[in-house]
Amino acid sequence: MTIFRRGRLPYRNVLLSMLCVFSQFTHASTLSHPQQLIDVTEQFLEQTVSEYLSRSAIDARYEVEVARLDPRLRLNQCDQTLTTSLGSAAIPVGRLSVRVSCEGSSPWSVFIPSHVRLYRQVLVASRSLLRGTVLTDADVSLAERDVSILTQGYLTRHDEALGNKLTRPVQPDQVITPNQLEMAKVVRKGDQVVITARSGSISVRMPGEAMADGVTGKQIPVKNQRSGRTIKARVTGPGQVEVAM
Repeated sequence: MTIFRRGRLPYRNVLLSMLCVFSQFTHASTLSHPQQLIDVTEQFLEQTVSEYLSRSAIDARYEVEVARLDPRLRLNQCDQTLTTSLGSAAIPVGRLSVRVSCEGSSPWSVFIPSHVRLYRQVLVASRSLLRGTVLTDADVSLAERDVSILTQGYLTRHDEALGNKLTRPVQPDQVITPNQLEMAKVVRKGDQVVITARSGSISVRMPGEAMADGVTGKQIPVKNQRSGRTIKARVTGPGQVEVAM
């Protein structure tokens, strides 16, 4: 379930501009005191983030924080409904600038700094791990983190990491990122392998020799020891390759 709480960032200044923009969200208020601008921004972000999570089928919780505005700020009362839009951000996560505008007879726009924190369950190291470690279930676990600050990416499922090799050491509770992983070689050049040839429900097995190193899911050249021919086969596991008949 997605949940949130409201907050405000300790910003003091906002950028004012006499610009008009197309409406992406409409609020039924026509007043423009600082607190009402904050409320409009919070409601817009809560709706926008909720729709984004629903559309993306992401299981997460979020927090919306909006900048404090100078209480002395006064704008002309708007004779139309206020509108809000989300700048150029592709997704409503992280540090954002929300434009609140009046498109009435005395138009104005104000840019309000905001921050949306998105919390998801991501893979972290369960203990100190050395470079070259091939990850197992005992090495990783899920923990909640603010993914809006994970600029190197993250993983959300065990199967995205298990069997892969670390390219650098990691510390306990450190987030495992995609660029820290390298597919572990499960077949080495010269290994004796079992070649499985499949066609529908029929399968035939024969001995072979790997002619190159291979990782799961990748094709490598394999020598059929019965025919002497070298074929391309997909690595399916340690000592196992497969070809289609």
